[in-house]
This record gives sequence, structure tokens and C-alpha cells, in this order.
Amino acid sequence: MKYAKVAVESAAFTFDKAFDYIVPPELEAAALPGCRVTVPFGNGNRQRIGIIFELCDSTESKRPKKIISVLDSEPLLDGEMLSLAEWIKDRTFCTLYEAAKAMLPTGINHRMVSSYAPSANADAGRLDGLDSRELEFLEYIRKRGTFVKAENAFKALGMKRDDSVPEALVKRGLLITGRDAVRNLGDLSVRMMRLTTEASEMKLTKKQREMADVLEDVGTASVKELCYFTGLTPAVANALVRNGAAEFYDREVITLPDFVSAEPHRDVIALTDEQQAAHDKLLSLANSGKASVSLLYGVTGSGKTSVYMSVIDEVVDSGRTVIVMVPEIGLTPQTLSLFCRRYGGRVAVFHSALSVRERLDEWKRVKSGKADIVIGTRSAVFAPLENIGLIIVDEEQEHTYKSEQTPRYDAIDVAKYRAAYNKCLLLLASATPSVESYAAAKSGKYELCTLTKRYGSAVLPEVITVDMRSAEKAPGSRAISRVLYEALEENLKEGRQSILLINRRGFHTFAACNHCGAVVSCPYCSISMTYHSANNRLMCHYCGHSVPFSSVCPECGEDAVRYSGFGTQKIESELAALLPQARVVRMDTDSTAGKNSHEKLLDSFANGEYDIMIGTQMVAKGLNFPNVTLVGVVSVDQQLYNDDFRSLEKTFSLLTQVVGRSGRGELKGKAIIQTLTPENEVIRLAARQDYDAFFDTEIRLRRALVYPPYCDLCVVGFTGTDETVVKTAARNALELLKRHLAGEFKGEKAIILGPMPARVAKVSGKFRYRLIIKCRNTGGMRRLISRLLIETGEDSRFSKVTAYADINPDSTV
Repeated sequence: MKYAKVAVESAAFTFDKAFDYIVPPELEAAALPGCRVTVPFGNGNRQRIGIIFELCDSTESKRPKKIISVLDSEPLLDGEMLSLAEWIKDRTFCTLYEAAKAMLPTGINHRMVSSYAPSANADAGRLDGLDSRELEFLEYIRKRGTFVKAENAFKALGMKRDDSVPEALVKRGLLITGRDAVRNLGDLSVRMMRLTTEASEMKLTKKQREMADVLEDVGTASVKELCYFTGLTPAVANALVRNGAAEFYDREVITLPDFVSAEPHRDVIALTDEQQAAHDKLLSLANSGKASVSLLYGVTGSGKTSVYMSVIDEVVDSGRTVIVMVPEIGLTPQTLSLFCRRYGGRVAVFHSALSVRERLDEWKRVKSGKADIVIGTRSAVFAPLENIGLIIVDEEQEHTYKSEQTPRYDAIDVAKYRAAYNKCLLLLASATPSVESYAAAKSGKYELCTLTKRYGSAVLPEVITVDMRSAEKAPGSRAISRVLYEALEENLKEGRQSILLINRRGFHTFAACNHCGAVVSCPYCSISMTYHSANNRLMCHYCGHSVPFSSVCPECGEDAVRYSGFGTQKIESELAALLPQARVVRMDTDSTAGKNSHEKLLDSFANGEYDIMIGTQMVAKGLNFPNVTLVGVVSVDQQLYNDDFRSLEKTFSLLTQVVGRSGRGELKGKAIIQTLTPENEVIRLAARQDYDAFFDTEIRLRRALVYPPYCDLCVVGFTGTDETVVKTAARNALELLKRHLAGEFKGEKAIILGPMPARVAKVSGKFRYRLIIKCRNTGGMRRLISRLLIETGEDSRFSKVTAYADINPDSTV
């Protein structure tokens, strides 16, 4: 007898594992590791979806249950991805099923759907005590006489879904229930036709013979094509099949995205001596047959992309595959365009802006081997490629590579795992590497390649810092200095383009009462709301709650609420008044919400349809516009002075990256940084583009305060609707943690901070408290954190809160 170890959906973290199930003889050929199955689970034996992780010949389970059905015709996850799922479970404190599910496109997922049919007692059973909704539901099911999906029944009856209605009828014995696994999105297919071996001997009508002759010539064709080219109807095709002369079958259709139609053309990449040296070193690592990590550190505009594309050429020519990750959806169109011109249909793209169907089809193209180069955001690290020869993480310092949802994985850590498994090179690239990565490179843990000069004749831009405490403002403006205004005006006259960074979307950043001083805050989050002029509403950027703007104060009732601060929309409005002749475009999450909006906006700017681009941090990284010769930073002080230990690093990176958008072509560039603290060391070093000096300062600070890379950080968080209960739970968890560190885990060293509220202490109506643990990410420490989460899940003192753990989060606030 065969047994399967199955990760089951909805299994609680407190008892999660791969559960043993019997593989019935009739399913043995189909039940393979990596396939999804339906299984009975729990005391009620409710059908659940699971994923087979392993097959074995014996089990220690006393009463194993049987697998009910196999949902896939072939495994969705191979051995590498199944072992990766176990690795993710261990390091992110999620369930095994959650780890595996994260690797699959949404469109391929199944969900369990309840259906109901009349029981043998449906007509004779007692109906007294049933309410009107239950009677109406029962009558609808009785009339149909067979299983009906609950969601379809509620929709047909015009009733709001309430599962207690059919369940009450089941308890009465009036209905029976069933559960089926339903795909979120079915496969697209086309009806095909081919002749059988008996066709030549059969007597056919004239029309049937005409269609059969065409099929004999072409071998196989779609019914639609046959009817079009022969001028015959589908009825003729149906008659051929009924007679046994032909047969129908379905062929899956994978829709190709627009970009693959481009004819690939590999231009010769001309490398400088410095770039060639980096290329040679990286190619040697890629061809070594050993797992390695390299950091390609080069100033903005130094041609890092050219270096790694020249390495990609040789990797794919040797028959190996490649993953390229970028941090923002906004960077994908430019990167994708570059790659598609070079590699055509070999390229697939993975990111969240694709529709569910597009994501599924791209995953299938990769899985089937039709695409061997994958470009995308964080999820691209799970691309089902085999024989990976190179993984590239561009702008490796960016926080978007860390997932903030379960499973809370770091895509760079996952990339390291896949590089080790495939014995290939992981290449991290940046002009402002993370402090941890640069420290690893300087210590020899990573191979370091450096590019110190801009490509060709381009030079680093001139940087001017403007002290906004004393600077003269542009006419009628509160946010733009005269220096920046005149530079924009001059650039416009010369026919050149400009980029302005303001790292806050919206029109005004908050609204406050001039009478009592109250700030209008979100009722569900402890954060001020932002005014958006396009719809005249105040919006919460955490939970999405919005209300129409009112000048009447909700606290004191006075007509005294006024806007304050400025965001991208406000700067756009001021520019329209200052430079009415300028063509201005705004790039933030509000203006790029539509499908392909990033690509269209960037293409328009690249084609010279706009003079000035205003945006949040998505305009700061990776974009290459040779005609941009002026960059203006409207304000960055807010990010510099927050209580996150990475705030200095993030501010330096943002400033350096956005300044680097200027002067990337033959024309010399200029950058203007507006700030209230021009004397700040980070701003001075960013203005000089001096990363090494910044690193030396920052690494000393990290060492003194014991922050990464001198430790790992683990946040254990608690959320709930009652602040007192959440705070108490965090305190109780602290006591449990101290007890374990003094007992079984006394060998683990830890510095515990908190419990403390998060900087935004309430989000979506839930209060947030956390413990911050400075430790080492060892197996022992992870077992301790797992133990803590299991104990809080089983202890009634924590029943009204949700607990989670996150190792090395991007932010601790």
C-alpha cells in the first residue's frame, strides 16, 4: 500500500505538518509529489485541498484516511520547489501549504465549493420551525432534484449568502451536502479534430469526404478552421465524429502577451575596460558549476545592465535559464522592452499588474519550457525554471523584495536557496547596496565587482543643496524654491526634460482644524488622512478608507478645517501655475492604477510628450531617460527623521538614486535637493554621491547599536481590536520568551526590546504591539519562535489576538 505526505490547506500553525494519507490503488498513477489532491481533514472529515510532498511505503499514523481525488494531470511543483516550501515554512513561520501556494499563480488555485441536494426525506420531512429563507432555499433545491452549488442557489434566489441556511436544513435531514474543488480559472482550449484509422474505409457523404480530405492533408485542425476553409458547417464535423471517421480533442491555448511578437535582435554590447573586467569575473563565477553570490556595485549610469546582459547572453546560449528581478512594477516595462528586443519570445514576465489569466499563461509558458528568461518583481523568484544558470536582483537594496504578507519571505534569501540548489550565480546589483550586502562583499562572503565611472562621456551631475529655512520661494509657491523654479524654467527653454521627487502622494498631506488643532484622522487607523483633489476626498493610505472633505471640524464643530503639507498632486498644481507652458505628468500609485499605465506613462515621457515628470519614489530608481538633465528633490526630510533604524540608509539611497536619473546621456546633468537640514551628513554625502563614506559612517553606528549585519532582527507582533488585551498579550509573550531563554534555549543569545506599540498603532481597526528581538537567525532561535507561536495559539490568554513573527523585516516600526 502507498502512502502520501500531504500539506493541507487551513491547517493551523499550531499542529501543521505533512499529514499521512492512503493512496487508493486507482489513484496511484496520478498521485505524484507536487500534485494537488482533495482529502478529508479534521474531526468532521471536511474535504480540503492539499499538496503531496512525498510518497512512502509505510506510515506511523494509526488510522490514516484516504485521498479522495487528484486535481492535477501532472505535478505543479518539482523536487526543488517542494524542498523550498519546507525551507520557507521553517524560516517564515507559516504553514507548509501556505509556503507551497505562494509559488503558484492565482489562476491555477482551487477552492472548495459546497453544494446541496434533496435528501430522501426532503418531501416527507417536517417543515415546522423553518423560517422563510430556509423554506425558500429548500424548495429551490427540491425542484432541481440534484446537487446545486450554494453560491448559485443564493444568487438565483436573490438572497445574501448565509451558509447557516442550508446547514440548518442538513441538520434537519432535509438536504445532503457535497464539496467540490473548483479551479479559480479554467484552461483556455480550442476544439480540435483528427481522422481515425478507420476513416479511409468508411462510406462518407460528399460533404463529409470533402472535410475528411482536408484533414488527411493537414493531419489536424481546429473545427473553426476546418469550417472556414471548407465552407462547411460544424454539423458536418459532428457527423464525421458520430460515424467514427474522426474524433474531437481539446488543445490548450496559452495566450501570448503583446511583447513577444517583437523580432529579437542582438546588438553587440560594447563594454568599457572596467565593464569587461566585471563581465569576465561574473562569467567565470557563472561557469564555475558552484553556487556563489556576487555584488555588482556601480555608480548610477555606470552600465550595470549592459554588464549583466552580456553575461545573460552566454548563460542562455549554454542552455541554462535566467531569472531577473526588479523591485518595482514601474521598472518592469523598461527592463522588459530591453530584454524583448534582445531575446523575443524567450522572455516571460511575472508581476502583480498582469491579469489573473496573463499570470497563469506566463507561468505555463515557463513551466513548459517555452520561455527561459523570466523578468519580474518579487514573485519571479518562484518561476518554475529548471537548470537555472543565473539569478539577478537589480536594485537589491529595495524593501519591496521582502514580503509583508504570509509567508513573510525575503526574495533575496529565496534566490540564495535556488542558487545553491542549482549551483549557479546569484548577482546582486546596485548603486547603493544595502549595508548588509556591502558588508558581506567587503568581508569576502560575496564576490565584489565595482564600476566607478559612468558609461561613455556621461559624468555625475552637479548637485545643489537648497536650505528651505531661508530660501526664497517661487512666486505663489510654498513648496518650490526660486532656485528650483528657475532651473526648471531654463531646462524647459532648452528643450530638456526634468524629474521632480516628492515622496508623498495626494494633494495635501493632512487636514487640521485652525480652531482646536485637531488633525483629521482615519477612524480605523492611528494616522492622518491625505487630501486628494481629483475626487475632493480625504483618504487613508493604510486601509483605503475615504470620506468627502468637509471644512467642519469633527471634534469641535467649527468651520475651520484647512489643508496643510503637500504631495504629488499639490506640486502638479503649483507647476501648472508656475510653468503653464510645461507639459507635466504625475507618476504615483494613484496615476498608475490602470492596466499597463506604467508602461504607457514611461513611453510617453521617453518619447518627449512631457517636459516634467513628478513622482514618488517610483521615479527614483532604474529609469533611463537621456534627455533628463535636471532632477529636483522637493522634500525628503520626513523620511530622514523617522525612528526606523534603516531610515538613514533609505534616505541616502533614495537621494543618490534620484540624483542619478540626471545627465545619463551626452548632456551634463544637474540635481537640486531642497531640505530643512542641509547640514545633515546623509544629505551632504548623497549630494557628493559618496556611498563608501556613507557606509563607513553607517556601519560604525550599526556596530555600536547592535543592528544588522551585527545581528538578525525578529519582530513578534500581536494584533487585535481591544488595545488593552493586545498589550497584555504582548507582555505575557515576553514572560514566556524569557522563561524559554532561561531554560531549554539558554544557549541562544537575545536582546529583547518592548513590548511597544507600532509607529502606526492601529490599522484597519486593529491595535498593533510587538516585541523586537536582536538575535542570530539560527535553527535554535527559529525553534524558540515557533514554540512561542504554538504556545500563544494554544493558550486561552491569547484567544482574542493574532500573533505572528517576522525575521529581518524591512522596518521595525
